[in-house]
Amino acid sequence: MINRPSRSRTPLAIGAGLAAAAALTLTGAGSAAAGPAAVAGPTTVSPAGHYFAANLTGSATFKAGAVTVTCTVSSSVPAGAGDANRVPEAPDNSNAAGPVSNPLNPPTYSSCRTSMPGVSASITTSGEWGVSVQHGSPSTASLTMPSGGFVLKTSGLANCTVTAAPDGAASISGAWTNGAPSRLTFTNASVPVDVVGGFGCPTSATSSVFNAAYNITDVTDPASQITVTG
Repeated sequence: MINRPSRSRTPLAIGAGLAAAAALTLTGAGSAAAGPAAVAGPTTVSPAGHYFAANLTGSATFKAGAVTVTCTVSSSVPAGAGDANRVPEAPDNSNAAGPVSNPLNPPTYSSCRTSMPGVSASITTSGEWGVSVQHGSPSTASLTMPSGGFVLKTSGLANCTVTAAPDGAASISGAWTNGAPSRLTFTNASVPVDVVGGFGCPTSATSSVFNAAYNITDVTDPASQITVTG
């Protein structure tokens, strides 16, 4: 979902990786053969062509080992013209059998603190991010980030560097709720990470648990709402 769906409305393929922040592979027990994959239903995101912003509500937390980082400011907003943070134009805002995807400007994070006394934290993001939504009961969403597109650094009594999706692009599973505003929520999403540093750094951790909720607002027409329907 880093790229917009094509005119043929083929769903964007997500690279392996932060499928800790979301794609789950389910396998049955015993020798029973797996059944056919469920066919995704139709999805339409409206209003077509409108720009949107994602703003954190509450706080975002990242937990690796015994260390938790909490940030109270985070957003992804449009930056001039282009396709990032924009609902695809019709007919690409609809997919008859799967999700609708579009590019996303890297979310920023600030006002961060750690669970360790005497340790501060900062987060930088970069690269091509994306978001994809699928209508259903409930509707779901997926956030993708490029390899190394999220780096958390701590300083003070513990100097650590936590890099998300270290081995390739990854996706984080979330839930979409229509409303005024609509909301994108990530609950205990697991993100693959690589941790380096000295004393106090959770260097044995290979994943981080991410929790956050974002209000999604229509920037083109603030009186409208970004909605996901079938």
